[in-house]
Amino acid sequence: MFDLTLGKVCEVVGGKLVGNAATQITGISIDSRTAKPGDLFAAIIGERVDGHDFVDRAMEIGAVASITSKSVAGDHVLVPESPDSLDPVIHAIAKLSSHVRSLMQGIEVIGITGSSGKTSTKDMIGQVLSHAGVTHAPAGSLNNELGLPLTLLSAPQHVKYLVAEMGMRGLGHISRLCDIAQPTIGVITNVGRAHIGEVGSIEGIAKAKSELVSAIPATGVVVLNADDDRVIAMRTLTKATVFTYGLSQGADVRAENLQLSAYGSYNFDLVYRGDKVPASIPILGEHNVLNALAASAVGLAIGMEIQDIARALTILKQKSKWRMEVHQLPGNVTSINDAYNANPESMKAALETLTAIPATGKTFAILGKMHELGEASDAIHVQIANLASKLGVTHIVAVGAAAKSYGLPGSVSHPESGNDTAGGFQNSVWLPDFDSACDYIVKQVNSGDILLFKASRAEKFEVLADQIEDFLRAKWGQQ
Repeated sequence: MFDLTLGKVCEVVGGKLVGNAATQITGISIDSRTAKPGDLFAAIIGERVDGHDFVDRAMEIGAVASITSKSVAGDHVLVPESPDSLDPVIHAIAKLSSHVRSLMQGIEVIGITGSSGKTSTKDMIGQVLSHAGVTHAPAGSLNNELGLPLTLLSAPQHVKYLVAEMGMRGLGHISRLCDIAQPTIGVITNVGRAHIGEVGSIEGIAKAKSELVSAIPATGVVVLNADDDRVIAMRTLTKATVFTYGLSQGADVRAENLQLSAYGSYNFDLVYRGDKVPASIPILGEHNVLNALAASAVGLAIGMEIQDIARALTILKQKSKWRMEVHQLPGNVTSINDAYNANPESMKAALETLTAIPATGKTFAILGKMHELGEASDAIHVQIANLASKLGVTHIVAVGAAAKSYGLPGSVSHPESGNDTAGGFQNSVWLPDFDSACDYIVKQVNSGDILLFKASRAEKFEVLADQIEDFLRAKWGQQ
């Protein structure tokens, strides 16, 4: 973080200073357990806890001051009331991050949005650009009115490339994030049905995503997915330089001659303006080839050589949890934890990845509810179940009360009914909770099988994945 004094923090956020204005602030923390010496502790009032209750703990382990909406002990800045339902401290953090952004001179800020793939693309861009200069792309989905400011505030002083993810729940959200981050490069991964229940239509989602394109200055760069008609149409909204990427022949940056490896990753030729170099990514899924192409386009936009980009792709790692995270278990069982979130497009990509991997045994799609799909939710869930069956998934397992929407057979007392053919789904079942799902799956799984876990964030499927993995390790006598 750019060093600030507590007095400057007070001035920027328009608060009331209590304590020493000269106190040096070198970082910011929203978690008292991980506060570091020199940190400003942000006392946010959340749904379950009040950060003000942890100010003393944060100060004990190194924080030098706090930023609060209530009076507390120790040096602090008391912020003004909130103009809306957001916590006042979150508003203050946004103001502070805007100030820090103004101190960043001569850097590229890459903003990324899309209905799916944002975090994976952000992680890939960060890793590719790290070969060109000091890059800041924090792991995880820091993409809202708190996460994006924290991305800016946590950047090192000598950063050259800052990669910021931008999410939305409605019109105007991305515009507000752009006002803070002032992106110079914008990347749109796709337009899908995530949040359609809140926005109302796929056209509304496209309009919301396009706010990033409109925010890029004419001197900047816009990177668009050429394989998505709604995304490529956004090129008319900008005077910035446009780079397109995709598998289609018309894309500026594209992949040709895709070859699936024995492990579900891909080898391909990376092509740009007549140059063609061999490339590969050590990450599952054809959709991740597209994400890698987006990262390649950004690398080219900032002046990297295509050969250097291809080399960077070969050593990519999954930086953020629960996104195509592969665990090899005893008994030659593969678990794919893609449980961070789900929408129809990412669910389709995950199922296609599952069935593309060469398997000697059965394939299990362990699915939970997809949220925020509005009135079409039930129909979309049935479509996904039908897709899984069509793709050849051998066992479709829907878990949780809300997952009845998939329309699969099953009951609390007779989970074995998944072996019937009700509804046309052989070897498929709905189960009411994690315990019954764990019992059913552990009994069914054998050597060579592959398990995929996928659901919306609220379903906490990473817990189910961990639980089943532990039981499978015990089943084969290893912990």
